[in-house]
Amino acid sequence: MAIRIVRLGSPRHPREGLRIGAVRRPPRAVPKAEYAARDWFDVWYPELAPSAETLKLHRAATTPAQFTAFLKRYRAEMNEPAARRTIELLAALSKQTDFSLGCYCEDDRHCHRSVLRALLADSGARFA
Repeated sequence: MAIRIVRLGSPRHPREGLRIGAVRRPPRAVPKAEYAARDWFDVWYPELAPSAETLKLHRAATTPAQFTAFLKRYRAEMNEPAARRTIELLAALSKQTDFSLGCYCEDDRHCHRSVLRALLADSGARFA
């Protein structure tokens, strides 16, 4: 049992389980009924995505310092009590079932997925 960190829209791994979309907005021009069939996500959970203001920092980041500022702000958002409880819940679930968590970014090194992975690891999550 474990979590996979994925890029939404990529082909699913056979043991991936439920795919959770940790994104601020659902995919454009895709009917809601087709999100899962098109490998976007089974459940949309925008509460795990950067806030709209923090997302603006990410989109405007052109230097390593600006990207670091984005990561710091997102990490602070994820350390709020409700977000911490979600992280702890997902870490606990990773010991019971397979599921995946992802967003649209091509490179997870320049994405909030890297922070989610670290926070989940710090909470004892298991990864595939």
